[in-house]
Amino acid sequence: MWGALAGGVVGGIYSLWASQYDMADVQQIRERSTVFDRDGKPYGRLQGENRLVVPRKQVSPFFVKALLAREDSRFYKHSGVDPIGILRAVFRNVIARSAAQGASTLTQQLARNSFPLGGKNLHRKILEAFVSVRIEKHYSKEEILEHYMNRIYFGAGVYGIETASQAYFNKRAANLTLGEAAMLSGIIRGPSRFSPITNFEGAIRERDTVLERMIKLGNVTHAEAAAARELPIQLNPKRRLTVQENYAMDLVVRELNKLISEDQLAEGGLRVYTSLDPLLQQTAQDALNNHLTKIEGKPGYNHPKKADFTKEAREAEVDPAYLQGAVVVLDNRTGGIRAIVGGRDYSDSRYNRAVLSQRPIGSTFKSFVYLAAFGRGLSPGSPINDGPIQRGEVRGAANWSPANSDGTFKGMMSAEEGLIQSRNTVTVRVGEGAGLQEVARVAGAVGLDKMPLRPASYLGAFEASLLHLTTAYTVFPNSGRLRKPHLIERIDDAAGTVLYRASSPSTAVLQSGPCGTVTATLTKVLDRGTGATARAAGFKKPAAGKTGTTDEYKDAWFVGFTSSLTAGVWVGFDKPQHTVSQGYGATMALPVWIEIMNVAPDQRYPASAFRGGGDPGLSAAAPPRAVPVSKGDAPPRAEPVRPEPVLKPFVP
Repeated sequence: MWGALAGGVVGGIYSLWASQYDMADVQQIRERSTVFDRDGKPYGRLQGENRLVVPRKQVSPFFVKALLAREDSRFYKHSGVDPIGILRAVFRNVIARSAAQGASTLTQQLARNSFPLGGKNLHRKILEAFVSVRIEKHYSKEEILEHYMNRIYFGAGVYGIETASQAYFNKRAANLTLGEAAMLSGIIRGPSRFSPITNFEGAIRERDTVLERMIKLGNVTHAEAAAARELPIQLNPKRRLTVQENYAMDLVVRELNKLISEDQLAEGGLRVYTSLDPLLQQTAQDALNNHLTKIEGKPGYNHPKKADFTKEAREAEVDPAYLQGAVVVLDNRTGGIRAIVGGRDYSDSRYNRAVLSQRPIGSTFKSFVYLAAFGRGLSPGSPINDGPIQRGEVRGAANWSPANSDGTFKGMMSAEEGLIQSRNTVTVRVGEGAGLQEVARVAGAVGLDKMPLRPASYLGAFEASLLHLTTAYTVFPNSGRLRKPHLIERIDDAAGTVLYRASSPSTAVLQSGPCGTVTATLTKVLDRGTGATARAAGFKKPAAGKTGTTDEYKDAWFVGFTSSLTAGVWVGFDKPQHTVSQGYGATMALPVWIEIMNVAPDQRYPASAFRGGGDPGLSAAAPPRAVPVSKGDAPPRAEPVRPEPVLKPFVP
């Protein structure tokens, strides 16, 4: 009587304890969030368990039979705990004088895989049994089977039957053969020890054991089992999508943290659709590293080289001191980021220089100085003096007299020639004619809002990130319109509900006429200006762009565009210092840009001739301004532009 009473008390306690677990958690199976590229193809996975969840009907019947034969042949006859199985296990363990034979039902295994029940001890086994009974009351047998199959660990970081089938046999779980199903069932008890990849012979033995068990239970005939043994197992491990570690995925995580809650991200199972183009991404990464490796190999190069960065330094997480670079590629039509590279090697340094690094932008800013001047009436053919800046000529900087990079002065030349040849003295005079305030207004309109109000800013003597600078340049191919760049297009949760959808309406920030004039001038930069090496290298697409080099060759830039894409490249050291002699943007950054743009498929990224480009003059008509739309890229309706502030005509 006292024993029965004690058993009742213990049972009551454990029953109450088991009731604290939420049965809904059994079906809340977390899987890694998947990141897709612009074509909807899987690109990588985020942190979490490597699992693809599938319904019961998408699993081969062979696997279901093999699983039950191996793990729980009385699955459909018990209610979560199998007394007969327990007695059988105890008898065999006594005979064998060991505890090798377990007695856990499939439901009990699901219980301990679903809830934190504690370590391997009697307490856990009792609690596990009571939780299993609750699971059986809450779910049907088919639901329990489905949840279990999606939770099984198959070794090598692989969870769930669908992931295992794709990882080991490169096929869906629905298409598993009898032999393959028996093998996967056989390795469950020792997934690391019997992995087909590392211990194929051991996996074959486990397969045969399962087939024998299936024959004994009448699940298969001797002939079917013999045929399964004869059929060769074709291991064709697909390259499993693991946690991608590169700069693009780094930015995906950054954007996710801004767009959804921490709980939504932690739940996993998200489908994250991005604008990323794998071809351009890989090309950008390879082109940057290969070009800088060539620079490091030139005679007289006296800086640390990437090839000399040791394994010990990587393990100690020492910041690399070798030459670095960054790349951003934007789609002018959508604002989508097609490629982003924040350094030469993510495994050496996770610092994303394309987004986080702020560097002096040098002569790349001259395009916006001329944009301001063309907006105030400067004609591309207007003569501007390239002679030395005279004392007192520049307002607010009486003693400032910047020279040209080649140390020469060429006298009078057209305004556009000053931009084509990147002449400092001409640019300063053009900026002074437009007015420092107007240049700052234009800079702010395109997102370069940190421009200091000092004349040195005409020559780009202020800092910006590569992403911001590249975005600013999209105003030229887009005729004065600007889109906020983005990498994430859409986020769906595990149930298919849309959590976020990107809306990238273009905003008219500047008049199209002056933008067309600058574009027409920048096309000549590639034809016969500072970027002429592009044509010499065989680049033939209609394009425009601008080089940039800062003092002492510390930073080298090139930002250029076609009608579809705008790409920016930066090269320099993390700790600003002289790179190489004559380390201009044309030699350090432009070759990387050429390789990326050459690879971009014409069908996907057509490079058509630019529209406009004439001299807008003072009478240029303002274009209609679009009202931003909230979703998608539906055609905006036009409304009159608000009057611009009255500006004085350009005074050279």
